[in-house]
Amino acid sequence: MKWVECPRDSWQGYGRFIPTEEKVGYLLRLLEAGFQSLDLTSLVSPKWVPQHADAEAVLAALPPPEGREYLAIIGNLKGLERARQARHLTAVGYPFAISETFQRKNLNLGIEESWPVLEQLVAEAGGLRFVVYLSMAFGNPYGDAWEPGLTARFVERLRQLPGLSGIVLADTYGVASEKTIAQTLEAVALAGGLDEQLGLHLHSRPEDALAKVEVALRAGVRWLEGALGGIGGCPFAGDELVGNLATEQVLPYLAQQGYRPVVGLERLPELSSQALLLRTKYA
Repeated sequence: MKWVECPRDSWQGYGRFIPTEEKVGYLLRLLEAGFQSLDLTSLVSPKWVPQHADAEAVLAALPPPEGREYLAIIGNLKGLERARQARHLTAVGYPFAISETFQRKNLNLGIEESWPVLEQLVAEAGGLRFVVYLSMAFGNPYGDAWEPGLTARFVERLRQLPGLSGIVLADTYGVASEKTIAQTLEAVALAGGLDEQLGLHLHSRPEDALAKVEVALRAGVRWLEGALGGIGGCPFAGDELVGNLATEQVLPYLAQQGYRPVVGLERLPELSSQALLLRTKYA
């Protein structure tokens, strides 16, 4: 079972800049606790994501990955070039929206314009793992067309890109229900199957989170993402209780289901408190 811890997602919207040394200290504690996969920064213009203006400095201050995954989000060729030069980085993630409106808002490109950009990025990624985050995979707030088969068709096309390491279905808007998750995963399975290279990045109210995880596990998903404290996630939903899957809620549940945790579960309350303290100081 792969769990990706996402401090990048937690921090990116904070109003006050988290000092580099505090970011690094927190990330080191995650590594010491046993986390193997971190989505930890963004290599995009500081104009758009000022919280991650220190991306290279954060990466350089971390220990060598030694089998762990350090991932940064990129949005274009400039970001990829930065990624290839950054110390210790092992993977990049590219957000690709099923929603035309969100793709233009997020990357200033339409969907059809984005395909050749993505193809070039994957081709030039070199030794970096390349993950596509399929944004708005369960619906959108803009009235753009969506149904489970559309997500499946995007996944099918993405799988044809040589060199792509993984695809993550992202509930960007926080609208996914147990039903739509099940329907979407069924459509993806029918279009080409579910395998270890397909992940889910869900946003949820806490009381609904484990039911959604159960649906994902039942469908065969073995790659989930979230954040300590359930912090971050969905700025569009209009519901302040909708956030990332809370690590301290999901990992014990996975252990109960027989999945071996990569993290010492006894560390989770302390780490969650530290995540929430950073939010109190800097959000």
